[in-house]
Amino acid sequence: MTEPTDSDAVAPLRRRLRFRSWHRGTREADLLLGGFADAVLDRFDADQLARYGELLENNDPDLWDWVTERLPVPPESDSDVLRLLIDYARSRGRA
Repeated sequence: MTEPTDSDAVAPLRRRLRFRSWHRGTREADLLLGGFADAVLDRFDADQLARYGELLENNDPDLWDWVTERLPVPPESDSDVLRLLIDYARSRGRA
């Protein structure tokens, strides 16, 4: 019997995060977060996946304001993952 790999261990988490990204409640958030999830989650390690899960705990208006830089990101929410999301939004013309 083979030992499960890291990717096998986090596969269910990736699926949950992708689902949560595409089912936010607003179409704008679905498109932004769902597209971002599709683009990057397969490359995230377990720690980044955890940070992304924490980021998804925020409400859509706050996330939108941070991504569009209408409001500063609170220090407790600032992370490499949020910065990647902001860069993703800029590259898609959403921020």
